[in-house]
Amino acid sequence: MKKSLFILAFLATTALGGLHAAYAGQAPGAASAPDVPVSHRDRVYAAEQFSNTVSVTDPADNKLLGVIRLGDPQPGNLSPLYRGQVLVHGMGFSPDHHTLAVVSIGTNSVTFIDTATNTVKHTTYVGRAPHEAFFTPDGKEVWVTVRGEDYVSVIDGQTYEEKARIKLPAGPGMTIFSPDGKYGYVCSSFNPETDVVSVADHQIVGKVKQDSPFCPNIAASADGEQVWFTLKDVGKTMVFNARPPFNVLKSIDTGPITNHVNLIRTPKGSFAYVSIGGRNEVKVFDTTDFNLVATIPVGKLPHGVWPSGDGTRVYVGLENADALAAIDTATNKVIATIPIGQAPQAVNYVPDAVPEGDGRQNLQPLGIAGQTAHLQLNAVKGGKASAPTSVSLFDQGLAQVLQASVTGLEPKQSYVLALADKADGTGNVQPLASFMTNPAGAAIVNAVGPIRQIVQGEDKTPRRYLVILAGNDARTGTPVQVQAD
Repeated sequence: MKKSLFILAFLATTALGGLHAAYAGQAPGAASAPDVPVSHRDRVYAAEQFSNTVSVTDPADNKLLGVIRLGDPQPGNLSPLYRGQVLVHGMGFSPDHHTLAVVSIGTNSVTFIDTATNTVKHTTYVGRAPHEAFFTPDGKEVWVTVRGEDYVSVIDGQTYEEKARIKLPAGPGMTIFSPDGKYGYVCSSFNPETDVVSVADHQIVGKVKQDSPFCPNIAASADGEQVWFTLKDVGKTMVFNARPPFNVLKSIDTGPITNHVNLIRTPKGSFAYVSIGGRNEVKVFDTTDFNLVATIPVGKLPHGVWPSGDGTRVYVGLENADALAAIDTATNKVIATIPIGQAPQAVNYVPDAVPEGDGRQNLQPLGIAGQTAHLQLNAVKGGKASAPTSVSLFDQGLAQVLQASVTGLEPKQSYVLALADKADGTGNVQPLASFMTNPAGAAIVNAVGPIRQIVQGEDKTPRRYLVILAGNDARTGTPVQVQAD
């Protein structure tokens, strides 16, 4: 009897062990890599484009440890002698998890940071408006998509000097690699084409037609089977075969301002998590049949997405909430919201980023980076029902950077964000920014000024109200959305 129980226990243990091994490994690593349980050695990083900081969070207790300050907010960064970074935006990390590569769009730079000490090791300057950077799986190269031009800048992974350029159609958006290091997948933000590049010789070996020209983000599965990318302008997410012939497997309507996607493996299966900025939610898809399995409300304008080293959590940067949302993948519910810097973009979860010590060296408090006001615009009475437009006013001293995540408008139409005398959007109107909506009827709109003081009537300033009107600067029409409070 005891022998039979022992055999049954052995078989059960073997089966469970095989199950764990089958689901081990999280992107961008290979499925064969072991999962890394969440611990105080791990870090979650977010690149914050208006405070020009990188926030550093301990996922073991979901606590912000501080920020790495790469630059100053406005107006300090307008000086001709300014030496810091502007528009801190993209992010990637080395295979040994010891180096973070941070892209700043405004200063055309890639900053390499030591994860153990939070110190800058080197800054490399590349071409106009780089967007994202990632290390090859062997760590020998860093590929930087130079979105303002027409190439990938290939940087040596040890010296951090540019060693080559891979010529592509204009506007490469992001690169991610197959887990075996054979292919680099480069989607485009200006052309409806994703290119597959051989890592060994930097030659284009495949092309994938995008449903639209604007891809900001791409992810490859740990099993080497699939590549997922988002299309921000039309609100879609596409999937293609990670191996030749690189054929499209699925195109999914995901929602306005579809931002980032990332892939996880759990005992329940393999899933794609997609941030939908215009809906303030993350959608979860089964990668086997592409069915939607969960919709998770997370907060205003979700952007970057990255899983923990064991797939038990997914972290999401909330661009218009200055926060990081932690999702429990077993329940697909938000278990923590952590205040961070202004307008987080890319997010990286780096397991074992700090092998020893507390990893708090050279971190600074949030300071002004934690100061933001939030507003909402709703459709006028009888107007088109939609998710509300969220507005964030990021403090930059006496002025603010305004960012509006506009949704619920007519596709490909001209509108004006303005200040109006009256709460219903009528009276004297002062335009702030003209914009055109994308095919999903959405847009990200920016302006700069002492806007918080005006719309909240501070310091005896005559109060005015944010409004969106049809038309353009030369001729504005009727209000379509008005400030909620």
